[in-house]
Amino acid sequence: MTEELADDPFHDCKLDPDVVLGTQTFENVLFTDDTETPVNVLTGETPAHSQATVEEAKAFAASIDTDTPQIALPASIEAQVETASKPYTAAAFFHFKATGSLKLHRAYHAANESDAFTVTFEADYESGDLTITVERMEDS
Repeated sequence: MTEELADDPFHDCKLDPDVVLGTQTFENVLFTDDTETPVNVLTGETPAHSQATVEEAKAFAASIDTDTPQIALPASIEAQVETASKPYTAAAFFHFKATGSLKLHRAYHAANESDAFTVTFEADYESGDLTITVERMEDS
């Protein structure tokens, strides 16, 4: 790998940095109090393992030991049933399940890792919306 490629955090991205510059909101991607949970067909009740609050989900995401901030995403009904897991999972704030594509995931990850950009996000667990803002350092 040349030194030039090593200095470019976007060298292996299919998108260039301009795609993620600015503010973008991803709607209905976060765990909310309205996230779908399984129902036992015999009792009509949600199993105890699938009962959770947004506060529990946010605390779980915050407890993940990583330098990259985590968000709480809804777990699929299938995963909840098959693994008897909670209705949420934690992921990096730029995870492809939130941004909608692996290309965007990689571009946000590159921007977040680069000293040339500032990346901030707001997770609105009431609406389920995630807003990510990327600015070049000289612009901020």
